[in-house]
Amino acid sequence: MKILIIRLSSIGDIIQCMSVVTGLKNKFPNAEIHWVVRADMQSLVKIDPRIDTIWAFDRKEGFGGVFKLGAELKKEKFDLIYDAHSNIRSNILKLVLCPFGFCKIFNKNKLVTRRKDRFKRFLLFQFGINKLPKPFRALASFQTPLAKWEVNEFNTPFENWAFPPETEQKIEELVLSNIPQDQKWVALVPSAAWELKRWPVKYWQDLVKTRHDLHFIVLGGPGDDFCEDIRSTAPERVINLAGKTSLMESFCTVWHAPYVISGDTGFLHAADLFQKPGQAIIGPTAFGYPSNPKMKIMEVDLPCRPCTKDGSTKCKIKEERKCLMDITPRMVAEAIDL
Repeated sequence: MKILIIRLSSIGDIIQCMSVVTGLKNKFPNAEIHWVVRADMQSLVKIDPRIDTIWAFDRKEGFGGVFKLGAELKKEKFDLIYDAHSNIRSNILKLVLCPFGFCKIFNKNKLVTRRKDRFKRFLLFQFGINKLPKPFRALASFQTPLAKWEVNEFNTPFENWAFPPETEQKIEELVLSNIPQDQKWVALVPSAAWELKRWPVKYWQDLVKTRHDLHFIVLGGPGDDFCEDIRSTAPERVINLAGKTSLMESFCTVWHAPYVISGDTGFLHAADLFQKPGQAIIGPTAFGYPSNPKMKIMEVDLPCRPCTKDGSTKCKIKEERKCLMDITPRMVAEAIDL
């Protein structure tokens, strides 16, 4: 049996979608799994050795390249096709692979598509009318469509992630070799693409001070200068990796971490995929809830939540970021279970 997954981008969505591989392997253990992904994102998919073939699409080739790729994929004669993207490019691929739905004549569930519920999202953020699952679990939204294939079990542990050797070596040098023997440590993810989703820096500092029995690894991007403020709180116990690791190296750190505390970011989705214990600090957004039962949800119930898809808007109440400010450092510190 051959199964094709179409998910071209983005980082967070690819990570969430990777959770379906476990379910597919549970249901179809001998299946050959193929994945179509954007060329600049394929390194993420490569860490799962259960994916047999990766078809990398270069968006510079335009729609002509999509039709060409579709012709190549058609030769593979896939038994099942899962469109986990549902955009123009994935629709073109489906048109080539299954013209006008003809491929479903003898197998009505051969082609499955993940719907984005755009109208329901519009109702939620424009009028506060929530017709979406509550809480909206990111991984589950990719898994649910596969019920049509009777794929229902996704929580089987998987530990054979194949990070590149050079990535593993760098994390050994930067992190693992610098944690004192028998010392417990926690990965912190204080950054987010939008300020509205960020737990205050002072709260991260207070968390470090409160849990003086732990070491911490701070993950962030090159522009996240505030991560150094967190490190300076207890430099003997905190390692700041902001700007020092690539995306892949940061994900590798999450994989090695005994415990992860993160806001609604791609790193939270990685921790969810890796089934790491930890805490998800959820503020104004609606779609970042993890599915992993070992990940505690830290949130406060406010009538204005959720108010944004990704944090790119502004607070709707005078008390800015109250949904995050009311999650105190002591609450998070006391919830750490290592």
